[in-house]
Amino acid sequence: MDKNVLGSPLQSCCISPKTGYYRDGFCKTGNDDTGKHMVCAIMTEEFLQFSKSKGNDLISPIPHFQFPGLKAGDKWCLCVSRWREAYLEGVAPPVILEATHEKALQYVSFESLLELKM
Repeated sequence: MDKNVLGSPLQSCCISPKTGYYRDGFCKTGNDDTGKHMVCAIMTEEFLQFSKSKGNDLISPIPHFQFPGLKAGDKWCLCVSRWREAYLEGVAPPVILEATHEKALQYVSFESLLELKM
């Protein structure tokens, strides 16, 4: 069973829009997930613009990948490296600890996630 950063069972991040590397609503990861989509975050306009400026446009829909495009307030499983980069720049979106995979702690500190918890 997948666990969250609190050590309890991993909760769903969002099913509308359907998120997660496997598009099952959970921020689970596997060997084929090179981006490590493990952080459940609530999008902010500031973060969406930051991500776009770094070459990852999360705003524009890409139907071919079942990607609806995101807006502020949407929940989404982010790549842990992008969240960390945004955190270091002061623009990281808030996180939902119960839906953030425990493996994220291999890349970011619990304290940094706790700082921005919802």
